[in-house]
Amino acid sequence: MAASISAKQGLLSSKTSLFHALQGKIISSSSCVQRSAGIQSVRAATSAPADGQRHHEKYCLDLVRSRDYEGFVSSLLLPEKARNSSLALRAFNVELAQVKDSVSQKTIGLMRMQFWKTAIEEIYRDEPPNQPVSAELWKAVRKHNLTKRWLLRIISEREKDLEDRVYRNLQELEAYAENTQSSLLYLLLECLGVKDVHADHTASHIGKAQGIVTCLRATPYHSSRRKVYLPMDVCMLHGVSQEDFIRGSREQNVRDVVYDIASQAHVHLQHARSFSKSVPAAATPAFLQTVVLEDYLQKVRRADFDVFHPSLQSRNPLLPIQLYLRSWKKTY
Repeated sequence: MAASISAKQGLLSSKTSLFHALQGKIISSSSCVQRSAGIQSVRAATSAPADGQRHHEKYCLDLVRSRDYEGFVSSLLLPEKARNSSLALRAFNVELAQVKDSVSQKTIGLMRMQFWKTAIEEIYRDEPPNQPVSAELWKAVRKHNLTKRWLLRIISEREKDLEDRVYRNLQELEAYAENTQSSLLYLLLECLGVKDVHADHTASHIGKAQGIVTCLRATPYHSSRRKVYLPMDVCMLHGVSQEDFIRGSREQNVRDVVYDIASQAHVHLQHARSFSKSVPAAATPAFLQTVVLEDYLQKVRRADFDVFHPSLQSRNPLLPIQLYLRSWKKTY
């Protein structure tokens, strides 16, 4: 009995130590991100004083932390050389993603997308706009020679999304995910200095899985606004209408729709992991998001594929530790 109690105490002590270690790493990493402006120099069109540079970095860090917490923690666990660039890319992604919900008219959304198209062209001419995300993105492009095509592809796909379209089938959802989430992962791989076909294939599948999971996670929010973006072919297969999701139905046929879509995300995750022995170790930090995807897919399975279950709306408090452990193991 005493030995059992001692073992439990030892386990608790070990978990506590791990938590403090992770907390220290995140705090240290966050501090490094904000202090790095004192080490790096910015020239040309963004030749703002040091205070301006720190403001730009802090703006990106705060934006990602508030709008993409999982991406924020994942970025802090990247090697230092890629950390600021990852935050800049994720801030760019957040800026584009929130356009659709932040404008009342499509025309305004199109104008904002045009701003970013112009900004990318100016960034590659070394004339970035004096805007925090643009300034940080310019630094990332110069530092890692990022491919312009991936950045423009993200913008173009987000611009199409302003049409408020419904995905006719899973393939259309996967194409959207490839052009947005996978493109972001290709850019993260470039920040890590990785050019490898197996890593690219892995990024493609993980990006598709992430796009599908994001669509599922957002279903309660979209339904509350009387919008449904789940693939129509899967809904029709099970005799489910948009109104069923808008009403928050938990009937079996609605769960069957969620099961089919979640299964496709799981398939992509398995495909991505099938390349694990061929993917360079340097690429694995870019794929930490698999922890988030796996966590959601497990939770939705435990909820019997009820996409409206309250447990799916709460943040996993152990997620930072799980991300840290995966980073430490250098696996995905």
